[in-house]
Amino acid sequence: MHSSVVSHTVPTEESLPEILMRVVSELHDVAYLIERIEPFLTNSNGVDFMDAADRMMVLQGIDLAVQKTRGLAEFIDTVTASIPEEMLIDITTALSLVKLAEMQRALSGGTRRGHSQPIIKTAGDCDLF
Repeated sequence: MHSSVVSHTVPTEESLPEILMRVVSELHDVAYLIERIEPFLTNSNGVDFMDAADRMMVLQGIDLAVQKTRGLAEFIDTVTASIPEEMLIDITTALSLVKLAEMQRALSGGTRRGHSQPIIKTAGDCDLF
């Protein structure tokens, strides 16, 4: 049985530029979340969980992931500027494939603001899915 927020909605068409800007917002959120990992790897407080070379490779990989994510967001943002607002598409099927409820709400036109993992969240809090 597949349960989904989207499966109970009537298919509607939405403006493609508006949809793409929601994707841009999600990509910026992903970059932010990835970037928050870096301080934990650079400040190991003397705990040698990786040697220096491995740590440097991981940090470079994280930095590259952030750059690529932001680059994709900027690319989509720029392309979106040339798409007419009148261009409508139905995203019902695409949304049904998104497994994270918060992302599904954001992409479906929800009014989420800010990042999915606020800085004020206390350690130990987690969303189980």
